[in-house]
Amino acid sequence: MTYRSLTALPVFNEARHLNSVLDQVCHHSSDVLVVDDGSTDGTTQLLAKRGDIQVISHAANRGYGAALRTAFQAASEQSFDAVITIDCDGQHEPQRIPQFVRACHDHDIVSGSRYLNLFPEDGAPPADRRRVNEQITAELNRRLNLSLTDAFCGFKGYRVAALEQLQLSEDGYGMPLELWVRAATAGLSIRELGVPLIYLDETRTFGGPLDDAKTRLAYYHDVLRRSLAESTLNTSDRRAVCQEGSA
Repeated sequence: MTYRSLTALPVFNEARHLNSVLDQVCHHSSDVLVVDDGSTDGTTQLLAKRGDIQVISHAANRGYGAALRTAFQAASEQSFDAVITIDCDGQHEPQRIPQFVRACHDHDIVSGSRYLNLFPEDGAPPADRRRVNEQITAELNRRLNLSLTDAFCGFKGYRVAALEQLQLSEDGYGMPLELWVRAATAGLSIRELGVPLIYLDETRTFGGPLDDAKTRLAYYHDVLRRSLAESTLNTSDRRAVCQEGSA
């Protein structure tokens, strides 16, 4: 039986990088979905000109987590075995998609990590982003008995059958934290794959109050607290995390 995988990109105002990233993604994935999360910068018009991808559009911006949930639902409804998520900002390498697909044969969640291995092309992340990531990753590991090195990397692979076990509701950038809590509660198997740490020479923002590191950290803590409160964590039934480098 053929193993079917979908590569999904949540997109909001990425006209600058859109076509170059999609050209590469389509080279490494035969089934590609873009969730256009209410873009207003010409992204929607660029997507309409392409005939090699599937597009689902949100009428208004609903948030990163909401765009991912739309992608997960599409993967389930279309009976894919795995869904690979990759950002459209030029900071992920689409040639690594097949590696994530292969790893999904044996793991429920395959999570990219920019801090697991060293790569020649590694750059330096903004200090506040690295600090927040370190703090939240450490808290997740402590609370959930995980061994993650990067809580927030958007380059991930998921077995669709495993995703169907999770009840996800967070719309914003804190959705990965809800995901980790739900995944740990469900006893899903997790593997990290090292990916390069690439930050382009341009200004990227979260938008609004989340551009302030203290506000962003407080929001992440709120998502984590709410997710933990909604979950009953049974550590004895949870399978161990398999943390490995790229192979």
